[in-house]
Amino acid sequence: MAVAWVFPGQGSQRRGMGTEVFDRFPDLCAQADEILGYSLSELCLRDVRRLRDTRYAQPALFAVNTLSYLARCEDKAERPDFLAGHSLGEYAALFAAGCLDFETGLRLVKKRGELMAQATGGTMTAVLGMPEDRLEVLLKSVPEVDVANYNSPEQIVLAGSKDAIRAAVEVIQPEGKCVPLSVSVASHSRHMRGAAAAFGDVLEGVEFAEPKVPVISNVTARPHRAAELAGLLQEQVDHPVRWLDGMRYLIGQGVDELVEVGPGDVLTKLWKRIGESTPRAGSADPRTVPAQRTASAGTPVESTGRTISTGTPVEQTDRTEPAARSKMAPDRLGSADFRRDYGVRYAYLSGAMFKGIASTDLVVRMARAGLMGFFGAGGLTLAEIEEAIGVIRKELGPEANFGMNLLFGLGDDGLERDTVDLYLREDVRYVEAAAYVQMTAPLVRFRFTGAHRDRGGRPVALRHVMAKVSRPEVAAAFMRPPAGALLDKLVQEGALSRAEAEIAGELPISEDICVEADSAGHTDGRSAYALMPAMLSLRDEEMARHGYAKPIRIGASGGLGAPEAVAAAFILGAEFVITGSVNQCSPEAGTSDAVKEMLAGLDVQDTAYAPAGDMFELGAKVQVARKGTLFPARANKLYQLYRRYGSLEEIDEATRRMIEEKYFGRSFDEVWAETRDYLAERKAYELERAEQNPKHRMALIFRWYFVHSIRLAMRGAPGQEVDYQVHCGPAMGAFNRFVAGTDLADWRNRHVDVIAERLMHGAADLLDARFQAMLATPAK
Repeated sequence: MAVAWVFPGQGSQRRGMGTEVFDRFPDLCAQADEILGYSLSELCLRDVRRLRDTRYAQPALFAVNTLSYLARCEDKAERPDFLAGHSLGEYAALFAAGCLDFETGLRLVKKRGELMAQATGGTMTAVLGMPEDRLEVLLKSVPEVDVANYNSPEQIVLAGSKDAIRAAVEVIQPEGKCVPLSVSVASHSRHMRGAAAAFGDVLEGVEFAEPKVPVISNVTARPHRAAELAGLLQEQVDHPVRWLDGMRYLIGQGVDELVEVGPGDVLTKLWKRIGESTPRAGSADPRTVPAQRTASAGTPVESTGRTISTGTPVEQTDRTEPAARSKMAPDRLGSADFRRDYGVRYAYLSGAMFKGIASTDLVVRMARAGLMGFFGAGGLTLAEIEEAIGVIRKELGPEANFGMNLLFGLGDDGLERDTVDLYLREDVRYVEAAAYVQMTAPLVRFRFTGAHRDRGGRPVALRHVMAKVSRPEVAAAFMRPPAGALLDKLVQEGALSRAEAEIAGELPISEDICVEADSAGHTDGRSAYALMPAMLSLRDEEMARHGYAKPIRIGASGGLGAPEAVAAAFILGAEFVITGSVNQCSPEAGTSDAVKEMLAGLDVQDTAYAPAGDMFELGAKVQVARKGTLFPARANKLYQLYRRYGSLEEIDEATRRMIEEKYFGRSFDEVWAETRDYLAERKAYELERAEQNPKHRMALIFRWYFVHSIRLAMRGAPGQEVDYQVHCGPAMGAFNRFVAGTDLADWRNRHVDVIAERLMHGAADLLDARFQAMLATPAK
């Protein structure tokens, strides 16, 4: 005999929940109030309106579930043999198992709720009394709908756009009953891919302990392991909840009693129905993953054959007598269509580096060499961006060939929108879209303003979006047309014409997807060898699904510091390449000579990961130069102190003095005075929060160091090299090895167009030699 304790998820929240536990745990409630920025008890006991909002419901339920668990442990001597939670409830189960603490769990679910709330426009409906296999047959006619929850043999929940769910209901109603759910988001479906990707970045900074009690995963329906937790919690956001499989697994393990901890009894009722339909047989292997795992939320993906394009046609010849052919040239690598669309000699671009490190000089030099670069607009004001466009146009003329950076900006007080307004006024035709987790109205407006049909009636978009991605779900969003609701909104606002919106429905948001592997700055640290095949397969699926006339192109970036790496990218299937770190060590780069000297001395092992200043509290990481600077060590030390202490006053005197004297070069009070003045002028709400929450005040003071360290590096402050923050990937070290003993050993000779020539010519020579050698090798 065994017992499982389970925790309910969103939908179980109700006014008055937590009444019996709030007074029992005043310290945890106070901690929750600090983290959330509002009163937990006030929300749960009185604010019905906000409890319906997923941003508030998720942290509230987590808190009530965990406090209810602690109360039960105090009142009862028994303990569970297994733990599980439905969707959001899984976080309370992980808390109960000792995988994470209360603060970490609450911060995670708060961010999870915020990200999921941004994916509006969807809805959900429950299908009652219909077998799963029959439902799958009916849903083949409505492929836009995903299964979100497998709750019981008689209850399956669907998710999708309102139009898609409406179509699904029409198909299902003659045979089964559909009950609409009062939600405005399509949870656990493809509509959450952007939220899942963004949440994955948050999870990367979290360390999970091994469960002390087995916790059943919503995704696999099997017990969690600490090493897999981050990945599975990310998948849980846009994959179906396999509650039925999980409960049947527990029955197979001998569980005959279920205790629901938290508000409501919905899971208890489901348990009864599942138990009635499940024979109690022998136990299953706890490490077995259900065979029904799918590649996307509720939508199985069939295995299909595809042609792998290297971008370099190779004719079939007799291996024993290789045919004579001309030497491979760099202008034969990659896609000819790409070169034509971007007006470049090579399928090669230089990428944007923030705060103008990818400078106007860099962009102008590339254009004059018949190439193209993206200006690093990230982190600059609109006035600075407008000035940069003016400089480029003055140097190159009105028909200048250049691109600009565009950063994801949902919730950034309109900066993304205003930047797009500027780009359209200035008739910018190319943008590098970076850090996107979902498609936004400004991005779609940029892409399809001016879209029209050619003489043959074919859709044409004047503007190009270069999408930099490292996750398939984000890539898929770029490969698809914009959502109909988003286009309708843009038309209603006058941001797009009806004709432009109609054309947008026939084209992808981006025809050029750049797969970003291990790179400088914010990075997922992924391997190109794994990413590229996955993205190519995804591209083929989306092309077949939407029937585009013009192929979507896949490119590569990250780690491209030597001809071998560039050649490998083209062999993997890249149709273009984009370089980054290596261009930072050029005369044209908008950073200091001191930084360039540092970069020119790096090897492939001389980078490290450090906390990201803009996501400091969440523990997100950036890749930076390690050799010659103490920034990574000091940044990590600050994060450790933030995690350990609740305020600056708790830090011991010796540590405090070390930070003030060695890290900051000024007192905490002086840093706070500067920070306070900045916030008072631009972010008054942050100032108010900091004055009420000493831990947040500590975070803001520590974050000052990250801004300070970037400024030191960019101006090359003498004697302060140890505090330089320089975003850099291992490609820099690879390039240094490649050019050692040549004229480019001195960074002053490394002009960005020269770097491009050396890498592309080197890649072409290398591929030519390899192919010739293979063709000349006799078959055995």
